[in-house]
Amino acid sequence: MSTTLIPDAARTAPVNALPRRKPVLLIVDDEEGPRQSLQVIFKDEFEVLLAADGPTAIALAQQHPVDVAITDIRMAGMSGIEVLERLKHVNPGIEVVVITAYETTETIRQALRLQACDYINKPFDVATIRAAVRRALQRHTLDYELRHNAEHVQALRAELQNQRISEQIAQTRGEIYASIIHDINGPLTVISGYLQMLNQRLSQTDRLEPADLEFLRERLRVITRQVTNCIEISRRYLSYLRRGGEDTLSGRVEQLLGDLAQLVRVHPSSQRHEFVLHPVTDPVAVRANGTDFIQVLLNLIVNAFQCSPEPHRVEVEGRVYETALDLSQFRDTPRTRFINMEGFDNTPPLLAMQVRDNGPGMAPEVLARIFDPWFTTKDRQQGTGLGLNIVQRLVKAARGAIHVETTPGQGTTFTVYFPAVRLPSAGGGAS
Repeated sequence: MSTTLIPDAARTAPVNALPRRKPVLLIVDDEEGPRQSLQVIFKDEFEVLLAADGPTAIALAQQHPVDVAITDIRMAGMSGIEVLERLKHVNPGIEVVVITAYETTETIRQALRLQACDYINKPFDVATIRAAVRRALQRHTLDYELRHNAEHVQALRAELQNQRISEQIAQTRGEIYASIIHDINGPLTVISGYLQMLNQRLSQTDRLEPADLEFLRERLRVITRQVTNCIEISRRYLSYLRRGGEDTLSGRVEQLLGDLAQLVRVHPSSQRHEFVLHPVTDPVAVRANGTDFIQVLLNLIVNAFQCSPEPHRVEVEGRVYETALDLSQFRDTPRTRFINMEGFDNTPPLLAMQVRDNGPGMAPEVLARIFDPWFTTKDRQQGTGLGLNIVQRLVKAARGAIHVETTPGQGTTFTVYFPAVRLPSAGGGAS
C-alpha cells in the first residue's frame, strides 16, 4: 500500500491557493529513513513532498508545481528510472537528481538519456546532495526563464506582425478612399462651374427672357445629374466603410471593378506590363466589405505584376456560379492549393474572381509558403511579404476561398470565391 507524507501547510489548503514563497522539492524513496533525512536537510529551503513509491510520486507531480525531484533508483514496483521518465512526461521542466547504491553503466546511460540533472552514489554527504539540488534548481530556473522569454518574444513578434499587417491594410484602404474622393471632385467641379455661370447670368438681368429660362433649365439639369453622381459615389463610399454582419453587401461588383481599374492604372508596378480587366456584366454584389474586395484583387494583381521584371500579361475575369462548388475536386498538389476549405460559405450564388498571369510560375516549395507572413521571393524594394497573407486574412473574414494553380514557365492563376447575391438589373438611374 502506498503512503503519502505531505507537510501540514499543504494539508490545510490547496497548493495553488498558497503564495509561491519556496520552490517545491519531491523526494521519492521506498525507505522511510532516507526520506526523512532528506526532508530534514531541505525543509528550510523547499516545500518538501514525500512519496514512498513511484505512483504516489507521479500523482503528487500532477497535483503540485514540482521544481526538483530526488529519486532512488532501486525501489519496489516502479523503478527510479521509470519515475524519472514519468516525471518528465508530466512536466519536462522538472529537474531530477538520481541517487543509488547500485551503480551500473546501463542505469547511468538510461538516466542521462532521460535528461537526469545529476547522478549521485550512496552513501553521500550533506554537502554533495545540497550542491546537486542547488544545481538542479538553478537549471530549472534558467530553463523556465528561457522558455518564458521565448514565449514573450514570440508574443511580441506576433503583435508586431499583426501591427504591420494592419498598417498595410490601412494604407491600401487610404488609397481606395482617395480614389473615391477623386471621383467626387469631378462632379463637384462641374457643379461649382455651372453655379458660377448661373449666378453670373442672373446678376446681369432684372427680367428673365425665354432664352434665359432655357439656359437655366439646361444648366440645372446638368447640376441635378452631377448631384446625383455625388450621392451615388457617397453611398458607395459609406458602403465601403460599413463592416461585418450577415447582411453587409459591397455594392455592385461592376462599380467595384471600376474603382479597382483606377487604382491599377496609377500603381507603379503596372508599368511595362499588359493589364486586361474583363467586365462582370451580371448584376451581383459580394457579401463582404467593398474595400476588402478591392484590396484582395489589387494585392493579387500587384503580386502578378511583380512575379517577374520581364513584361508579361495580367488578366482579371469574373464569373457567377449558380450552384455550389464540388469541393471534392480541390486537392492540394505540388501545383495547386486550396485555402479555407473549412470556413468557406459554399452557398450559391458565388462570384469567382480570377487573376492570372503568364509569368514564370512557382516551384512547389514556393507555392507551399506563399501565404506565410514575411515570405517573399522579391527584393526588399518590391515587397514586404505581407500582400498574400493579407489576401488570405480578408478572404477568410469574408468566408470565401482561394484556389491557386501554377505551372513553372507558364504562369499562375488565383481564383477567389466570394459569397454573392443577385441584384436587380440596372436601369432607371438613382433614386
